Amino acid sequence: MTLPSLPDTAIRVGAHAADWRAAVREAGAALARSGATRPSYADRMIEVIEEFGAYVVVAPGLALAHARPGPDVLHGGLSVVTLAEPVAFGHPHNDPVRVVVGLAVSNAEEHVASVAELANVFNDPTAVDRLSAATSSDEVRQLLGAAAPAGERA
Repeated sequence: MTLPSLPDTAIRVGAHAADWRAAVREAGAALARSGATRPSYADRMIEVIEEFGAYVVVAPGLALAHARPGPDVLHGGLSVVTLAEPVAFGHPHNDPVRVVVGLAVSNAEEHVASVAELANVFNDPTAVDRLSAATSSDEVRQLLGAAAPAGERA
């Protein structure tokens, strides 16, 4: 299993977000731009955090925004948003967040496999720092070990 391809449209480097909702909306917009989801998926990711709290902040500086499979998920996808200024999600230990990874899956098996693959990437304690310092889509892909889709430079 490898991470889904990560097109330039799914990556936003140095985004400005006023708060955690805006940061999650950026990740949702990137998923929608890439064709993985409809725009409404961002609202569902926000609802999950409003309902269950900041458990999506899975490591210092890193949020893994996601929601359950639904009709607004067109196919599995990943987005990466680095923030120009970190934002607080309300996590007691891992705030503030500098990198938001958006994850869309079409079934539970895909969810488990994608989270396991991302966990391998973020086992490296320098991964969040290096991602937050990335200046290009190519650099983000390289750090994650993700491929560019056919037709985009690798």
